[in-house]
Amino acid sequence: MGFATVLSRAQVGLEAPLVQVEVHVAAGLPCFNLVGLPAPVVRESRERVRAALVNSGFEFPAGRITVNLAPVDLAKDGGRYDLPIALGLLLASGQASYSGERVFESFGELGLSGELKPAGGLFLAARHATRDGHCLLIPAGNGFEVAAAGAREWVPLQSLRDACEQLAALVVEPPAPAAAGLLIDTLKDQSCPFEGVSGHECLKRALTIAAAGGHSLLMYGPPGAGKSLLASCLPALLPPLDETEAMEVASLHCLAGGGFDAARWGLRPFRAPHHSASASAIVGGGPRLLPGEISLAHRGVLFLDELPEFDRRVLESLREPLERGSISLARASGRQELPADFQFVAAMNPCPCGYHGDTLERCRCTAAGIDRYRARISGPLLDRIDIRVTVARQEAASLLGRNDVTAALPRAGGDAARAAPRSAVCAARQRQQARAGCLNYRLPPARLVADCPLDAESRGLLEHSQRALRLTGRGIHRLLRLARTIADLEESDRIRATHVAEAVGLRRPLD
Repeated sequence: MGFATVLSRAQVGLEAPLVQVEVHVAAGLPCFNLVGLPAPVVRESRERVRAALVNSGFEFPAGRITVNLAPVDLAKDGGRYDLPIALGLLLASGQASYSGERVFESFGELGLSGELKPAGGLFLAARHATRDGHCLLIPAGNGFEVAAAGAREWVPLQSLRDACEQLAALVVEPPAPAAAGLLIDTLKDQSCPFEGVSGHECLKRALTIAAAGGHSLLMYGPPGAGKSLLASCLPALLPPLDETEAMEVASLHCLAGGGFDAARWGLRPFRAPHHSASASAIVGGGPRLLPGEISLAHRGVLFLDELPEFDRRVLESLREPLERGSISLARASGRQELPADFQFVAAMNPCPCGYHGDTLERCRCTAAGIDRYRARISGPLLDRIDIRVTVARQEAASLLGRNDVTAALPRAGGDAARAAPRSAVCAARQRQQARAGCLNYRLPPARLVADCPLDAESRGLLEHSQRALRLTGRGIHRLLRLARTIADLEESDRIRATHVAEAVGLRRPLD
């Protein structure tokens, strides 16, 4: 009979609060009470732990067993508590011992045979445990996930018997490789992201500019013109994630229940939800306040095809994260602030039938029907989209001919014009980070005057464009940021009239 405490962690949003698994074995009628706000899957651990102890050669304590998961007002979920509960029982009953001074945390789901199975969502737990300087006892199957989280002291385990043997000595693994060493360096692949895509030179140019400055992009044109194909090329234009960004992305995907995907480590996400997706699926929420598509696209690309077909509430919910780079979820169960700094790319047809303005197919829509279709995209949302490009149907000669990828590159600027698109994008981004500490699409209004110097000709062109296009204050700022990106691609310190003219052409109203 005795008492023991084993540490573990819960998962609440992007936090992993510490959980004390307190085990008390006392004399009395045999019973097993599990308290501390456990979810049904945690309550079921009683039977898994009982079978695992017996099949591992241990004796299940006879008496009154009480397991408390503290703090009691914090909901606990998942199979990660099986191992700490089992270790607590063995320590409290004297069948295992630990006299070391090192603080450890344990996680793992137990099979009935005593085998340790990987537990979900340990990436966040490992990050917080490492921050606190704790050692980790984990299933061997979670090794790569824990290493990517930056853990330096962890013990991979195969079974409950293995956990008890390791607990006595607590010999930790050698320092895990730094997460930065696990990044996939996409820059080693110097092939053009547009290789195999014929024609669409104007759209390739627009995509290069969008990638360089992080700008939002809307493509509109008839079905089959190549909008989705070109949108899928955008992630290949972007530089790989650095260590901090990779950890942010992995944390959000683990929080959403998708688990840790080693094959996607260091790659920018590309999310393309169907237009039937609900507001909760896009923005996030639900009983557990899980991240939605906009958070899963954090540091990557969110592509919405058939934009007017999305529910109006879904589209309007994008306005706040497009401005702030985060989303505040408030529900009856609590409140969460989740990152949602994504590059927004959308595609749409010019009308319900899709052939308005097409040279080969006749449009069957009425003028009123076209107006209603386009009115599904509100003015405030459209004002937040920096680039709007018409995608025309390509002729067979263009599709079957040689793909001139150099047309997508900056048309001036010496070496930058001769570089691959990805290299030109990375160079422009480095200039922006060195100048303002952020990409141009996040350039604050207070810095626009200093970072976007205009000569007399470019200023006059901008003022004329404001009157002709009826630009709002936000529209002028976004036009300036877009012109700044074009100048950065051409390695120019000043914004010239040609840069403003191209930015105006890219931000023109829908035809």
